[in-house]
Amino acid sequence: MTISRIAPCFCLQFLLVMGLEQFAAAQEILQTPDIKSRPTAQAYRLDQEPVVDGNVLGDEVWENVPAIDRLWQTKPKAGHPASEKTEIRVAYTTTTFYLSVVCYDSEPDKLVVSDARRDATLDNTDSFLFILDTYNDGQNGFVFGTNSIGIEYDGQVDNEGQGNFSTNRLQSGTIGGFNLNWDASWTVRASVGEFGWSAEFAIPLRTLRFASGNDQVWGINFQRNIRKTNEIAYWAALPIQFDLKRLSLAGDLTGLNLQSPGNLKLIPYALGRVSRDFEEDPSETKFKPAVGADIKYSITPAVTLDLTYNTDFAQVEVDQQQVNLDRFNLFFPEKRPFFLENAGQFSVGSPGEVDLFFSRRIGIGPEGEIVPIIGGARLSGKIKNTNIGLLNLFTDDATELQIEKNNFTVARVNQQLAQRSSIGAIFVNRQGMGEKENDYNRTYAVDGKWGIGKKATISGFYAKTETPDTVSNEQAFKLLATYEWNGLRSYVGYTQLGQGFNPEVGYLLRSAYRKPEASVYKQFRMGGRFGLLELRPHATYRGYWNFAGFQETSYLHVDNHWVWINGLEIHTGINFTTEGVVAPFEISEGIFVTPGTYNHKEAQIVFITNPSKPVYLNTRSILGGSFGGERYINTATLGIRLGDKFNSEYSLARNDVRLPAGDFVASIFAARLTYSFKPRINLQSFIQYNSEADLWSLNIRFNLLEQANTGLFIVYNDIYTRGNVRSRGLTVKYTHVFDLLHKK
Repeated sequence: MTISRIAPCFCLQFLLVMGLEQFAAAQEILQTPDIKSRPTAQAYRLDQEPVVDGNVLGDEVWENVPAIDRLWQTKPKAGHPASEKTEIRVAYTTTTFYLSVVCYDSEPDKLVVSDARRDATLDNTDSFLFILDTYNDGQNGFVFGTNSIGIEYDGQVDNEGQGNFSTNRLQSGTIGGFNLNWDASWTVRASVGEFGWSAEFAIPLRTLRFASGNDQVWGINFQRNIRKTNEIAYWAALPIQFDLKRLSLAGDLTGLNLQSPGNLKLIPYALGRVSRDFEEDPSETKFKPAVGADIKYSITPAVTLDLTYNTDFAQVEVDQQQVNLDRFNLFFPEKRPFFLENAGQFSVGSPGEVDLFFSRRIGIGPEGEIVPIIGGARLSGKIKNTNIGLLNLFTDDATELQIEKNNFTVARVNQQLAQRSSIGAIFVNRQGMGEKENDYNRTYAVDGKWGIGKKATISGFYAKTETPDTVSNEQAFKLLATYEWNGLRSYVGYTQLGQGFNPEVGYLLRSAYRKPEASVYKQFRMGGRFGLLELRPHATYRGYWNFAGFQETSYLHVDNHWVWINGLEIHTGINFTTEGVVAPFEISEGIFVTPGTYNHKEAQIVFITNPSKPVYLNTRSILGGSFGGERYINTATLGIRLGDKFNSEYSLARNDVRLPAGDFVASIFAARLTYSFKPRINLQSFIQYNSEADLWSLNIRFNLLEQANTGLFIVYNDIYTRGNVRSRGLTVKYTHVFDLLHKK
């Protein structure tokens, strides 16, 4: 089918979508509970601690605690009671928060366990999760979860999870939102029986942040996933487009009389690194030992001071390679745990497009090189309704990169108001400590959000940078209005970045533009008609103009997601694109795109099979025009699992580009393989090949985890370019947590 025939086909597609939706609406009446009425549960004070072994039934301690047992589906039958019974009990002592759950299952032999690793996704397995809003501010919280084999899953939520993103340029990451790399010290055990499965959680109060006092109220919600029916159910019922992170719709947990037990932890590490650079000197093997430490101290139950010295991130997975098919900046997400903890406290801007503070500017060079971090401090937390964050770090010089010593300071304050509203400010400063004069860059910004009921918000920011010898148009601002309810998501916004706007400790996808944008996205539940779970028709537009009035980009995306109850998804879309090129640029070696305006159409097809199956497939194809020629982007990911121990994913992204100036093919292959001996003991490998650079890379990591992402790490890296070894290295690192106030 030619591109010129695509548009009429998509018109027919939308007529079909609307007709199917009307048919489904006429056939099904939802039994939706009252979303506006939030449920309430009570936590019970225990005189005797339960034995945390996963066996809840028959435990005398839990028998005396009343159960919470009513959950509501969001899928497949939105608003209906959960198909299986669940009993949840919440209790606490002076030192520990306890929760038990009994997940009754009529077919326990069909329980799905897809992964045994710590923090492995619980979406594709029978699982139970809960979220605690210990501040009861409806915005921030802590998530804990497990499955029937008792893996540990935890994360930190900021701003109801808003901040995670994925763009059409195949880039994705996290700027605040939900931080899966937050790893706390706690215990969970699970047990399987003829009744189904059960689990017990024991979370030390010093792990959480809360205000001491009597008669406290926390926000709380529970989620159960039943994979044999692809079912998701919540205790505090949610509209279909929301998930557990929607804390403004969580229930209340009462009966809490708590005093902070205090928290002071010393987390030292020692490592040895052996490496060889074959391009510099293939005969020289370098050995580098290192020691360092972090200190975590709770100044108040809700404010924590983190100190770090000689910070190291040897255990962090290497970056995923990318191919740049335009003239803008690629985005590589932050993966280092120190910077990801409380990242949402410091996040201001537009995730993945205008980030006024981007932590990868600290300790990482322009091409991903390591810049030594000498040390520093972070203060973060909450004082009543005010979120505070202060970060100060020193980096050493890196002579080979021509980078001198720097000091980085970030100060953030955010005052939370009623109805999901807030107002805040941020200051970001890089101060050179070398011989250069006037070596600094500063960013000042104010931001705010106005919550209109539970359905709509108006948000925005205004920012200004200060750089020596730059005096013109250093401002930027954004306004965004959103509406989300009953399966409808829509937004309209405007962003403007001045020609001189330059946040050096931030991230800009592109510079100097005016950008209007709008989107509408609707979920229609089909009630099982034709085997469909839901349809998701949507349209998104964004345009970029420079300050001369020239349009540099226009992108209109029209799509529908066809989602079946069995987990199959097919996305059928079309993109209408305009690229206005002001100056020539090299898109591939020796191939240049000349200035001009290029208008094209693209077909976009996505095919996704059920990811809970032992073998699953995800493909994405974009077929259409590009810069006066054609491009064919095909990405495929094959997942293979053997039980709950072995997990692997193999992906290939092939970019076939045919332009007036020449043709090229750029491909990236990646393979991730993991074997989990136990939830805390695993062997992982990440293999990549980039055809543009003719580069192979191998990253192998053995993790013997203790608590809070500590333990023994053995990391091997190997890089080949054009058939020759470029570098090779082996690192052995051990880190341990010493709880100085609560010794066992």
